[in-house]
Amino acid sequence: MNTQPSNQGAETPQSAEEVLKLVIQDLDSFRQNLANQLGQDVNRLRVEKEQLNEDVNRLRKQYEQLQSQQLESLSQRQIAQQQLWLKQLAQVLANNLQQQLGHKIRELRENVDPGLQPGLQPGVFPGGELPMTNPPDNYYESANELEYSLSATLSRTFDSLKQELDSYESDLSVQLNNMRGMEQQGEVILETLVSRLQAQLERNNAVSSGNYQTSQSGSRNSVNTTSSETSTPVESPVESPEKQPVPKPESTTKPQKSASQVQVGLTLALLSAALLSLFNVCVKIIFNTVPQPHQIFGGLFSMPGLINPSFGNSLLILLVRLIVVMLLMPIVATFLYPAVWSDIERFIKSKDFSLWWKVIGSAFFLFLSQVLIYISIGNIPTGIAITIFFIYPIITVLLSWGLFGDRPSLVRICAMVIIGLGAILVLPSGAGNYQQGVLAGVGAGITFSGYVLLTQMSAGKLHPIPFSLINFAGIFVFSALGLMMPKPVEWSANIDPTVWSGLIVGGIILGILTLSSYVLNSFAIRFAGAARASIVGTFGPALTALIALLTIGEVLGIKQVFGMILVIIGVAAMSFERMFGAKQKTS
Repeated sequence: MNTQPSNQGAETPQSAEEVLKLVIQDLDSFRQNLANQLGQDVNRLRVEKEQLNEDVNRLRKQYEQLQSQQLESLSQRQIAQQQLWLKQLAQVLANNLQQQLGHKIRELRENVDPGLQPGLQPGVFPGGELPMTNPPDNYYESANELEYSLSATLSRTFDSLKQELDSYESDLSVQLNNMRGMEQQGEVILETLVSRLQAQLERNNAVSSGNYQTSQSGSRNSVNTTSSETSTPVESPVESPEKQPVPKPESTTKPQKSASQVQVGLTLALLSAALLSLFNVCVKIIFNTVPQPHQIFGGLFSMPGLINPSFGNSLLILLVRLIVVMLLMPIVATFLYPAVWSDIERFIKSKDFSLWWKVIGSAFFLFLSQVLIYISIGNIPTGIAITIFFIYPIITVLLSWGLFGDRPSLVRICAMVIIGLGAILVLPSGAGNYQQGVLAGVGAGITFSGYVLLTQMSAGKLHPIPFSLINFAGIFVFSALGLMMPKPVEWSANIDPTVWSGLIVGGIILGILTLSSYVLNSFAIRFAGAARASIVGTFGPALTALIALLTIGEVLGIKQVFGMILVIIGVAAMSFERMFGAKQKTS
């Protein structure tokens, strides 16, 4: 610092900007390193948690075995000690009886007449009777005394034995109570340890997935919002298994994103919306909706349509596109979220049937929405079809109000009215296929609102990237089943064998556009946040109409353009209202 020149304030703005960029780059690298380290720590803690759970179960089994063995050994020792006491008691009684009897016999001998002693014959009376020196009452008194002394001895012996047995029983009960207390203390310690480990894992998960804890995006720029919607989770507090609140970590506030990150995120979101709009235009080109070939870029080259916009042909396009997606999506998902397969394995083993039905139901509704929007794009102009599809926020708000009691605010009500007016103004004039296209677009919006609701209900229980992978797999299965199921001829796929090569190329292009938009949208959410990315997504109808105008020359009327603008304003108002509402809740 002392060696620097004194005129440091004379640095140019360009050098200061370079220093700021270097600082921002260092902070980004530090954040990435920290996120990677935290992710590794979370995985390590998850493994340690499973090992600890196994150790706890093993210790509990060992404790139960030791407890049963200890009780058996105590009962055996008690029986052996009782037998020993009874043997000692019998010996004591025998000794006392022997002593008492010997003493009484000696006393009786001393009181007997001396003429009865051996060798003395003169004391014998005629008849062989023995004369007695004491009267008969003395003998009865002696017998009574002997009986009293014997009963007293036995009473004293039994009382002492009873006292010893009582003392031993009390000692045994105290030891058993101590064992029960130790068992309860051990259970409390184990429960505390497990709860602390769970809380620590949840805090680490919350820190490592902070970039993913965002609110559900209110809108996306086309029906191909599988990649956008499913990659945006709804914030939901994760409860512990005991349904007790988990203590929040000290730093739960999300780091403020820098202006450069927000700009990069918004740019990526705009590119994602543009790719989805191009996707919709490619679907339009594949369908054979005009008698002449499509004039691409003002007649630079022409391309004829391949198939008619029927239900069976839409299923076929969706299946070909999903084949490409399912071949590449596992690689993309592993790149974006390395723990995707462990999460899917845990989801399968969880046996949470409620979550299973929600995930399968969301995939089914998204499948129906995709098929219907393809039919709508094939029968009416692309920009109008996407604008009609964007009525799904109205259906979502109404269903949330009816099912969950989520009463809409004044801003949402006004936005719903604006979206409804815009959808009415954007309706094309005509009959036949136009009516079919409009009804298919409305049906696509209604079914997509069901997908959004089920996605919100299952948010917080499954990471958005595994959720997206499962949704893609579900759509693939439903498409294959839809083609194999028997149905009327007009609903079946009708393909000219000569267009199979072009159809396969078109499916590959649609799959690549889907995954490219998915990746761009994921990084846009990381850099700018889901709320800002969803606001950019509201320009989907306008981008679709603009790209359709530039590529295939689709022109919309002034009334339809005005209706499209109203729909965009209404959807954007809902997105802004949701974003500011989330900020107020967090503050």
